[in-house]
Amino acid sequence: MLTFIPTPIGNPQDITIRALKEFEKATLFLCEDTRETKRLLHILEERFEFNYPEIEFLSFHEHNGAERLTQIASRLKDEQVVYVSDAGMPIISDPGQILVDYCQQNSIEYDVLPGATAVTTAYAASGFKEGAFLFYGFLPQKGSDRSSALIEVMNHTTNTILYESPHRIEKLIAQIVEIDEQRELFFTKELTKKFQNYYRGSAKEILKQFNTKAINPKGEWVVVIRAKKESSKALHIEDILNLDLQPKIKAKLLAKLTEKSVKEWYKELIS
Repeated sequence: MLTFIPTPIGNPQDITIRALKEFEKATLFLCEDTRETKRLLHILEERFEFNYPEIEFLSFHEHNGAERLTQIASRLKDEQVVYVSDAGMPIISDPGQILVDYCQQNSIEYDVLPGATAVTTAYAASGFKEGAFLFYGFLPQKGSDRSSALIEVMNHTTNTILYESPHRIEKLIAQIVEIDEQRELFFTKELTKKFQNYYRGSAKEILKQFNTKAINPKGEWVVVIRAKKESSKALHIEDILNLDLQPKIKAKLLAKLTEKSVKEWYKELIS
């Protein structure tokens, strides 16, 4: 049987009793990063008198997942196997998705334990009253794909949650300001850790704090973008037409805002 086990997103004390019991029964650990998993288990040993048996650790990530499955397929049925991400809920924006699909396709029993996730923790901390939200994960890293994805997010009528790295967090805010400097945002970094911080305000206000070094970009970030209001500035047809994007990208964006198809817009743009 395969069990997906959430790990703390920062503070080791957020581990669950069920998770500890599953760790003790496991004969094989599949890990997004074996070093991170061993580090967590070492901390649990020191702080909570937790002891785990001699077990095998194997890496399982997006680059080696398919190959690894050919090596361990029979063990998923015959042994007590656990999968853990580096931090938080496995499977969500995570290579564990490969394993779930494999189990479903091959009638292998599996279970997913509940646990900490940065998505709901950040949204609860945001104070935004709307119950619905869209989880987008990470935006594309660069280029027109990133620009078009962010434009789509900014035009949503539902609050949206993004993950972002410390290397791109300032760039993200600057891009949001270009689209709608008054859009209300909630940013949080290093959730549950010693240097956890919350920031809420307009995109323009938050960018100013970064520019004046009032906010240190180091750390892992979760960003909640409030849905546009009817009176809010958001990209419309004219704005998209003026953007420096490839015709195919523009056509896709314009089709989402109008009744014309992508093909119709593409023909119009190239003519």
